[in-house]
Amino acid sequence: MNIVIIEDERVVAEDLEINLRKLIQEPLQVVQLGSVQEAIPYLNGRNDIDVIFSDIQLGDGLSFEIFIAVAHAIPVIFCTAYDEYALDAFKVNGIDYILKPFTSQILEKALNRYYQLKKAFARDQVPAYHSLIQLLQDKGRKASSVLVYHQDRIIPVKFAEVAIAYLANDIIHLHTFHGKVYYPNKSLDELEKLGGSEYFRVNRQFLVHRNVITDVSSFFSRRLSLNLTIAFPERITVSKARVAPFLEWLANS
Repeated sequence: MNIVIIEDERVVAEDLEINLRKLIQEPLQVVQLGSVQEAIPYLNGRNDIDVIFSDIQLGDGLSFEIFIAVAHAIPVIFCTAYDEYALDAFKVNGIDYILKPFTSQILEKALNRYYQLKKAFARDQVPAYHSLIQLLQDKGRKASSVLVYHQDRIIPVKFAEVAIAYLANDIIHLHTFHGKVYYPNKSLDELEKLGGSEYFRVNRQFLVHRNVITDVSSFFSRRLSLNLTIAFPERITVSKARVAPFLEWLANS
């Protein structure tokens, strides 16, 4: 059996492969790919892949872009932390989805569904991925959760609980409304895309939730300083170039 895993978080991909090897008894070949750019040339023209396990949101785009480009109706099981996205993907492709963090039982159930449907799956009928790309790119769509490292575990944190995402000492921090701090395996650019319209990138270092802002004050050199609803150890300012779009966002959010 030939399986491709498309996942930009290496720890998650390794964990998925380990669990698949435990569950599948037949000879198994697994290839891990980490991006849209890497996956398209690898998959293009191949007809020997049985099933793909793919995240939806990758670092360089949506995985649906891959399946449009390669033009093959390879069965896909989507692995995602975004409940609403996963449900829509399931309806279009008709295989299955698993929500992160997954368990062996959930993974086994998805594999069983694949075994049941693989004979009936029409390889000449490519699902309508274009509609899903439009859906996920609609303004206001946001991820329901983000995976973070906590001690020796990977856990999901609801995005709505994140008050501030910021870069410090080359490490991304998530500061929640309850004062907890987590460390995701995502860049600030990626978090900005996932956060939707409730978040605003006030400068290169900080991404803030609307509900963490009480009001703003004028600051040195035509910048703005944020007054927050939570305790935070440093002043957060809006860069001069982002003042106008920030005020528009603040007024409309």
